[in-house]
Amino acid sequence: MSDPTASFASATTRRVIPIARADAPPKSQQKRRLAFQVGFFLLFVLAPVFDLFRYDLDANHAWLLGMEWRLGMDDFLAGRISALEAGTNVMLRLFVPLLLGAAAFLWVAWKWGRMYCGWLCPHFSVVETINKLMARASGKPSVWEKWRLPPWKPDGTPTRVDARWWGLVVPAAVGFAFTWAVVLLTYLLPPAEVYGNLFNGELTRNQFIFITAATVVLSLEFLFARHLFCRFVCAVGLFQSLAWMSNRDAMVVGFERSRAADCASCLPERQSACDAVCPMRLKPRNIKRHMFTCTQCRQCVDACNETQHGNPDGPLLSWVAGEAARQNEAGFRAVREN
Repeated sequence: MSDPTASFASATTRRVIPIARADAPPKSQQKRRLAFQVGFFLLFVLAPVFDLFRYDLDANHAWLLGMEWRLGMDDFLAGRISALEAGTNVMLRLFVPLLLGAAAFLWVAWKWGRMYCGWLCPHFSVVETINKLMARASGKPSVWEKWRLPPWKPDGTPTRVDARWWGLVVPAAVGFAFTWAVVLLTYLLPPAEVYGNLFNGELTRNQFIFITAATVVLSLEFLFARHLFCRFVCAVGLFQSLAWMSNRDAMVVGFERSRAADCASCLPERQSACDAVCPMRLKPRNIKRHMFTCTQCRQCVDACNETQHGNPDGPLLSWVAGEAARQNEAGFRAVREN
């Protein structure tokens, strides 16, 4: 008869608890962010098709989640309701939903910054895509960039610049612009009519003018001013940044200034991986007000994780919030005072 204690000891010795390798770099969040961007871009394209959200100029009313969304002004004009009832309808069906939606949107920005821009915005996903293509073609993510990006990726592999990639840069910009132009038109006219006329080559004069003009303007913006638009023009981004700046406890990219010397060996020739990967062309190791247009895309944090994964002290950049965010800013002030 076997000893039960021996069999128990044998079972416990055979148990294996998986432990991550100490030299493995932390997992990047960029694949997850890309999934969010692709999903929201598809939602942006398909929302009018399924009447999830659009305004129909022909029918003179909006659609929301597959249902007609009217303000009730037709009843007022027909004399079926009073002015007070019409005003109440406008308040409850238009202003209250808009204010609640804006409040929720700004609360998210107040707490976490421009997460919408970095993780969802269909325009910013185009910005990043063309940035990467242009960097492959010229070594610079923008035609306005003065210096080339470092010839190394954060993981240490070399980057290759090939002018033949320009053969994709321009078609990609025009293709995205045309897609945006058509989709924007479907938010104003019945999608079946727009796509049907487009596929049959029977666009009306106004439809043709709208799509052509929007394609030209957006092509120029995507080629020459895409991240400049995000930084200086976009009202959605501006209000998110203002809400974020008003909260001292909001999530921000924290930097361990006491270990700033480690950044000198991040990439050869004293170049920094975090600076190179920022699509908004910001310096992540900076005070919050200089990061006003940060989209919280986390690319700088993930780049730092890659370059410092062999460092026993860990990366220098990380997302921080609350008291850690306050201390991060206090550290910048202390360095400046010294």
